[in-house]
Formats: sequence, C-alpha cells, structure tokens
Amino acid sequence: MNIIMAFKNIYIIILTVFSFITYGQKSELKQKQYIFFLHNKFLEGHSGDEAHPKYGIVEYEKMLHELKDSSNIVLFEKRKPNTDPAVYALKIKKQIDQLIKKGIKAENIAVVGTSQGGYIAQYISYYAKNPELKFVFIGASFKDDSLEKDENFRLYGKILSITEKSDDGHVPLSKEERFIRSDIKSFKEIELNTGLNHGFLFKALDAWIIPTKEWIYGK
Repeated sequence: MNIIMAFKNIYIIILTVFSFITYGQKSELKQKQYIFFLHNKFLEGHSGDEAHPKYGIVEYEKMLHELKDSSNIVLFEKRKPNTDPAVYALKIKKQIDQLIKKGIKAENIAVVGTSQGGYIAQYISYYAKNPELKFVFIGASFKDDSLEKDENFRLYGKILSITEKSDDGHVPLSKEERFIRSDIKSFKEIELNTGLNHGFLFKALDAWIIPTKEWIYGK
C-alpha cells in the first residue's frame, strides 16, 4: 500500500502498540525503538504528489521506508494545514508520556523532525524535559527564528542537529541562545554541503538519514 495515500494516524498506531503490550508481546515491544517522524511545513498544505516550485516533491514515503526496520516502530501523521507547532508538540508529548507509562524506556524513544517538524521537535524537547529522550532536528535552526524570541525556552534530551551549508539564513544550533542557556549533556551537530539549499530535507538523502539512525541507535 502506498504510504502517501494511506497516512496512518499516530493515535491508531499507539493504541495498536498498547494492545500488543497488553496481550502478550510486551517484552519484544519494550526492546524496540520508537521513532516519531515529523515532516516539514510544505506537506501540511499539499498532497504527497504535489511538487514544491523550487525543491520538488517531498520524498516522504522513501524517508519513512529508510527509517523503518525490524527493530523499530515509526510513528507518523500528515498534519493539517497551518498546524500550530506548540499545540501539536503537546499532543506528541502526551503520546510519549503514554509510551513511558506503558513501560517503554525514554532512551528507546526518538523524535525526528525536518524543518517545521524540527521546530515541533524542539517544543517537545522543551515540554518533556527528559534528558533520556533522543531528538534529531533537521534544517531547524535559523538566525532570529521564532524560538529565539522566548527567553525561557530551553532544550532537553540527547540532541543531534543537522543543517545544510547552502540553506539561506541557517546557523548552527550551538550558536542559538536557546541552546546556550540549556544544559545539554549529549549533543552533536553536523553541517552538510549538498548544495540543495532547504531542499536537502525534501530528499531522502543518506547524508542525513544515516547519521539520524546512528544517533537513534547510539547509547
């Protein structure tokens, strides 16, 4: 089945996982990695087969395919147009809380977000305040961006930030005030040089997918 034509609702997947935990596959499911994947802003208002005028089609299906393997459960959902990042982050934070309540270790949960999804992931980090959760922010760190306006905003967890050298206006997350005022113990940042500008995160590139998976499965 084409994943783009059949977006699964996060709630349905979570409930299915809980059913398995309840009815006999508890040990196996507790060992898996749980990956929340949050797509970019463009997909909020466009179908999966619509092309961005500059960057082309978002290779969403391929991204999910590359992230998925037998050792993990990928949780994803196509957001509605003009989704409020802060509000949506609370929704995902509640799903994470439910997983932890069911016995899934925080260290086995990761949130991966591209562009707008990366900003949502940063809100989740702020709300959850859990040092064991893993986060990957992809193309979500820019000069004077919205998160820099909140002097109380801090990041928590084990964080990988991936930016692209040709992406106009980007800055390393480590230079942002929200990072400087945080107390991150586990952090890595990577600057790619694909020449694709912001379009690098429209593509299922090994350049960001491989380090993302390495971060998720690292200790």
